[in-house]
Amino acid sequence: MVVVPETIQRFFTTATPEAWVAEATRRLPELLLDHANCELKAASTALGFLYRYPDRPALAQRMSRLAREELRHFEQVRSIMQEMDIAFDRLSASRYAGELRAAVRDQEPYKLLDLLLVGALIEARSCERFARLAPQLPPRLGKFYAGLLASEARHFEHYIHFARSECAVDEAAIDARLDELKEIEASLIAEPDAQFRFHSGPPTGA
Repeated sequence: MVVVPETIQRFFTTATPEAWVAEATRRLPELLLDHANCELKAASTALGFLYRYPDRPALAQRMSRLAREELRHFEQVRSIMQEMDIAFDRLSASRYAGELRAAVRDQEPYKLLDLLLVGALIEARSCERFARLAPQLPPRLGKFYAGLLASEARHFEHYIHFARSECAVDEAAIDARLDELKEIEASLIAEPDAQFRFHSGPPTGA
């Protein structure tokens, strides 16, 4: 049976609403289209760290590997979309991603810290949603989503590790900032959302 990993359950205090899960199972073409876009953006985000922080070898090496893994996931989602005759198109950033990234501070080392913490939140929420969705989906897609759980959990942990090792910010300040960003993230996945996306809140009116 597919369950939300314990590390993710401990990380979040707000679970994905049942209304979102129900909506997602009814709107598989839209779910897969946004999922493909999310994997592409995740690869782009990892590459962004390489460009912004090339002087940090451990971070650069991990993000290079992460970019390749996210692109592989993108290819896998595209393959499933082709089997289901779902056309690919580029989508704009969701409210979720946009508002989390708007919270990122401008000055270093806080910019790097916030970028890494936001990355951790997005990866952890993806993992939680894969686990919530997998048992509700057709077997081929459910198996694929269940298979993504382990890699997404690793990604979240890597982001947290680098937030603690690369930013020269004390642990108490990191934990406090993570709590602030968690509050923003929780509101974004709990409040009604007019736009259905992989990381959206429950549909308006649900």
